[in-house]
Amino acid sequence: MTTVQIYALIAIVFLTGAIYWIAFRCGVSNGRTVGYSEGFSEGIAVQSADKSEEIRNLTLSLKQAHDQHEQLYDFYKRALEASKLGEPARITLMEIAEKLRIAAETFAAFRTGKKLERESLALRDQALAIAALLEPADQENAA
Repeated sequence: MTTVQIYALIAIVFLTGAIYWIAFRCGVSNGRTVGYSEGFSEGIAVQSADKSEEIRNLTLSLKQAHDQHEQLYDFYKRALEASKLGEPARITLMEIAEKLRIAAETFAAFRTGKKLERESLALRDQALAIAALLEPADQENAA
């Protein structure tokens, strides 16, 4: 074998090794790339599923908090309206109670007015109870 043939043989062996090495690297890299991208997309899907569950729970909690806020605000508005009732409303209720007492006594004089008498007395008791509720509110405001 001549020196040129020996050099050619060495070159062929090196080129064959280089081609195999390049093919191996591209094949493994391609396989790694495909596996990496599949694993990455699967990981993102798992994370988004976990996050979507968390987001759904947080949204539900926010909705419940908003509903509670609405209920409390409605209660606050009603309480504010009730607190605006003061001494004039209490006096008016006391006058109504007195008129209902007079009406009950009038109905008691009639034989057929027993039902009206009971209703008048019940309404009088309710008016007095409401007036009693308004009285401590005025005392608290004065303090």
